[in-house]
Amino acid sequence: MALPHWQYLHGEPQQHGIIKAQESDFCVTEELGYETDGQGEHLFIVVEKRGLNTVAVAKMIAIWANVLVRDVSYAGLKDRYGITRQTFSVQLPGKESAALTLLETDQLKVLSATRNSKKLRRGALKGNRFNLLIRDVENDDAIESRLRQIASQGVPNYFGLQRFGHDGQNIDCAIELFGGKKVKNRDKRSIYLSAARSLVFNQVVSARIAKGLHLAPINGDAFMLSGSKAGFTPETVDDEILSRFAAQDIILSAPMVGKGSKVHDLAAAFEAEITEPYQGLVDGLIKHGLKHERRGLLLLPTNMCWCFNEHGLQLSFSLPAGSYATSVMREIANISDASRYIAKKEDK
Repeated sequence: MALPHWQYLHGEPQQHGIIKAQESDFCVTEELGYETDGQGEHLFIVVEKRGLNTVAVAKMIAIWANVLVRDVSYAGLKDRYGITRQTFSVQLPGKESAALTLLETDQLKVLSATRNSKKLRRGALKGNRFNLLIRDVENDDAIESRLRQIASQGVPNYFGLQRFGHDGQNIDCAIELFGGKKVKNRDKRSIYLSAARSLVFNQVVSARIAKGLHLAPINGDAFMLSGSKAGFTPETVDDEILSRFAAQDIILSAPMVGKGSKVHDLAAAFEAEITEPYQGLVDGLIKHGLKHERRGLLLLPTNMCWCFNEHGLQLSFSLPAGSYATSVMREIANISDASRYIAKKEDK
């Protein structure tokens, strides 16, 4: 399926840039948001990996610890190409671990290891810190202005293209799933459901931005507390709501479609209009048991800083879990991912 073109918040960028030309151009550090308690049967291992995806590292740890892969946990998936500092946990009840040096390779370095009473669970992550080099971006007034706008106003909280697979193939697979095709692999089924849900979300976000409806709430909107997954839907948008919205204490949300709804009045009518062409996806998601949830309309990077060097734009920022660095980068420049071409060469 050809994916739609989604609106930019700050206008389509004019410059072009290249990301991941080298592994060191894309560095990610997980931020769990809590400390281990130093005891228990779960060993938390912080590693620095390069050229390896998360699943590959989990298998390496399982072999090293002589356990099943299901006994190795991680908070979130990370890409293969780049340098990532990530935490894994492995259950080792009543026994000491093998020497950590035996786990290390040219692509994997152990940074620390501590015990914890509970395993590391999926999604148990505060966020990620990104340190990126976008090559070939030149320092000019337009880029500087754009960066300042992003730092103060944020970007659309789109799901990244990787969510949808090559040429949107995960959406095609979701349509086949909803049409009755059996998908026995639980992980693949989850990927297809997530892709369908993400497409509808992106469409609503894009439509609100296109109509300028991201600038102020409308009656019936559902809000989320800034920096939190908690939300609420007021009966009316009164002066207090407008004041909190202006202060960025609360933010607008868009639907993660499923059974039910959390908006009413004008907001409900608007979302129904935008999602109507995707009713087949909505019905399929409901049939598979998904319930309506909300996700922030905009994404505000924190601790964002940048400088220019002879290679391009050096940029760092933090994002909450579940958000995408690509959503930030697409507002800066038209980005080409060099790792895709490198991967194709390696596959030949």
